[in-house]
Amino acid sequence: MNRAPLKRSRILRMALTGTLGASGEAEIDSRDKPFLLRALQIALVVSLYWVTSISMVFLNKYLLDSPSLQLDTPIFVTFYQCLVTSLLCKGLSTLATCCPGTVDFPTLHLDLRVARSVLPLSVVFIGMITFNNLCLKYVGVAFYNVGRSLTTVFNLLLSYLLLKQTTSFYALLTCGIIIGGFWLGVDQEGAEGTLSLTGTIFGVLASLCVSLNAIYTKKVLPAVDGSIWRLTFYNNVNACMLFLPLMLMLGELQALLNFAQLDSAHFWVMMTLGGLFGFAIGYVTGLQIKFTSPLTHNVSGTAKACAQTVLAVLYYEETKSFLWWASNLMVLGGSSAYTWVRGWEMKKTQEDPSPKEDEKSAMGV
Repeated sequence: MNRAPLKRSRILRMALTGTLGASGEAEIDSRDKPFLLRALQIALVVSLYWVTSISMVFLNKYLLDSPSLQLDTPIFVTFYQCLVTSLLCKGLSTLATCCPGTVDFPTLHLDLRVARSVLPLSVVFIGMITFNNLCLKYVGVAFYNVGRSLTTVFNLLLSYLLLKQTTSFYALLTCGIIIGGFWLGVDQEGAEGTLSLTGTIFGVLASLCVSLNAIYTKKVLPAVDGSIWRLTFYNNVNACMLFLPLMLMLGELQALLNFAQLDSAHFWVMMTLGGLFGFAIGYVTGLQIKFTSPLTHNVSGTAKACAQTVLAVLYYEETKSFLWWASNLMVLGGSSAYTWVRGWEMKKTQEDPSPKEDEKSAMGV
């Protein structure tokens, strides 16, 4: 029996569900460590993830839509963050080579053949980060999570289209709750007069690109020897190259030349900080998964989104209706329930695999 299709099916399934391990167990074996030490490590790592992620969202909102800046160049902001990430990757690689033992980082050399292999993923990556930033530019931070909440729905849709994989009733039910929360949120934003249809569309496109990014990442990883940092480097270098003509076509380079604060040290410090947070989020995400588990990471991300929404409402002194809050709770609750359902189903499948389902998945690829 040819197991190659079955292997590809399982890889795509893991990419689509966003689950790195079926059992949801932590990747590190910390049984020999004292309980208090483990608890302290987990608390610090989760706190670091929350602070980095929430800070990055608020900082990007400032750079993209601040009345004090009045900078209407979202592509340039995204380009600069990719440039900072590329330079940081190369700098850490050089440091690891020159001073062995200082940092643990792979050696990076720009190989055009590898860059071409990564290019399809880079196109999806560009769409993901650009649509994310455009969504954040046009919608408030409080609505940002709801606006990009359809990633799970696209995961299931792509699972069916690419793998012919059917979905359980409970997983569909959780997706129905997410869709209901999304539509209720859009309705309530419209009722309050704060709805941006453009921002909402960008949010939906960002959700689609996040799902596609997971699929292409799994397919492209072998080209960079399975190294996430090498993939990050090539992705961001390709993105920088592709953003340049895009900025020229959209007139952003001219708008940047006319920008009143182009020579402001404060502006460039904030821009560089945005790039640093963009680089750091990849590291702290991996760190949180390492010290907890993929499923716990998803739950932590959902809780972080809830805290981020509350902070945004308080910071911008907004008043929201009961139904608006209900829409957020539906999205967050549906996402948490989906994470739990998928983890339970994959654990059950691992303990009692069904040959028929495996054959169906293999035939679907």
